[in-house]
Amino acid sequence: MFDAAVRAAAPAECVPPHLPDPPRGRTIVVGAGKASAAMAKAVESHWERPLSGLVVTRYGHAVPCERIEIVEAAHPVPDEAGRRAAERILGLVQGLTADDLVLCLISGGGSALLTLPAPGLTLAEKQEVNRALLKSGATIGEMNCVRKHLSAIKGGRLAAAATPAPVISLMISDVPGDDPSVIASGPTVPDPTSFGDALAIIEKYRIAPPAAVLERLRKGEDETPKPSDPRFALVKNRIIARPQESLEAAAALARGAGYTPLILGDALEGEAREVALVMAGIARQCVRHRQPVAPPCVLLSGGETTVTVRGKGRGGRNAEFLLALAVALDGLSGIHAMAGDTDGVDGTEDNAGAVIGPDTLWRAAQRGLSAKAHLAENDGYSFFAGLSDLVVTGPTLTNVNDFRAILIER
Repeated sequence: MFDAAVRAAAPAECVPPHLPDPPRGRTIVVGAGKASAAMAKAVESHWERPLSGLVVTRYGHAVPCERIEIVEAAHPVPDEAGRRAAERILGLVQGLTADDLVLCLISGGGSALLTLPAPGLTLAEKQEVNRALLKSGATIGEMNCVRKHLSAIKGGRLAAAATPAPVISLMISDVPGDDPSVIASGPTVPDPTSFGDALAIIEKYRIAPPAAVLERLRKGEDETPKPSDPRFALVKNRIIARPQESLEAAAALARGAGYTPLILGDALEGEAREVALVMAGIARQCVRHRQPVAPPCVLLSGGETTVTVRGKGRGGRNAEFLLALAVALDGLSGIHAMAGDTDGVDGTEDNAGAVIGPDTLWRAAQRGLSAKAHLAENDGYSFFAGLSDLVVTGPTLTNVNDFRAILIER
């Protein structure tokens, strides 16, 4: 089912049907995200006219291209390679004419990869804020609101810089609700949020940013372009792959194997361990009362949970979710589960996710592993590594956020 979900969002499949007609002038391809290199390859394979450009992707996610330059950079905390790439991308879209076309390829991860600090800010200051946001428990929408207001390229600024050239942005959504302005912090989308919103988020999560960052947010000058801005008249943003479509592909596979699928939602958010408690309750209801669906069945969901980091362990949100789910289910027979990030990377680790079964806690005890102790330390990676239950796929070259499946056999 995980593989089916990933295949449904493969750039080779979802990019070609959405390519525009070639312009009279030049075609400039730019982009950012974990899928951007694979998207660029798909464009090259189906574009017979001349084109050039540059996209930035995460280290290890590059795909060889002939006409579009591929740059690798750091994620989720940006680095100098990403800053230089973003600066070059902004330069590429400037000085164009109405006869030219900017084709922008955007996917999850693009916010960290397309990092160009606003005037007066440094890369180090943006890195510090990113690290704090990642540990805070903030949602992706909240994090990207802050990022937009510290950037010279996100929050619609890339598209605004391309005027008068038309801009067509192809997006693979990795955010709950598929809001284009949130995907990669919306470099080609007008921004409905404000400096005040960004400051409120900093205060909500008690983040102490560098002085220059706090000063910029408080001054509120140089606001991001808004939906009424006339520069967006020739900008088209198209979402070409969504988490819901990947869940439906997984559901079709489950149905064919004799399991009744139930999609609980494609945009679930909240603390990973709290979401796990809710999921465990639904699974128990299925076993005991055959509601809301009778076994054999599978509960499917997507979205992006968060982890407020309090311990010193390793592991992303999917490992944390599964560890909490295993504790909550407490060995209930007939239930297996998997959770993984569809990009192949759970947080900053080398795994996509992990799997659990009715024997997970028993096997852990045999190896001297305490699920509750590891959960307290936010150490899901080490727990599942000790059981050889990590799911390692390598980069999938797409990203439609997290995939969760709870399989109930009885």
